[in-house]
Amino acid sequence: MKIPKERRTYCPNCRKHTVHEVLESKRRKASELKWGQRQFRRVTAGYRGYPRPLPSGNKPVKKLDLRLKCKECGKSHIKKKSFRAGRVEYVA
Repeated sequence: MKIPKERRTYCPNCRKHTVHEVLESKRRKASELKWGQRQFRRVTAGYRGYPRPLPSGNKPVKKLDLRLKCKECGKSHIKKKSFRAGRVEYVA
């Protein structure tokens, strides 16, 4: 997948649209404090079984987050929408 190296998008720190450098970052581990995870831990605790059919196999590629670094202020933020991509190529 081809992604541009620079993108003009909104910077929450500057509060305006500026040019951002696009960087790759791996997804961080999901939080254990989310409601769905707490419910899952509660249901699977004790001598009960798994609450749904067991997931079979692994996904072929990991999800990717795009980190956008502002050229003006130097702050970076992560784009909310993540996606799956096997090979990422940054083009000028």
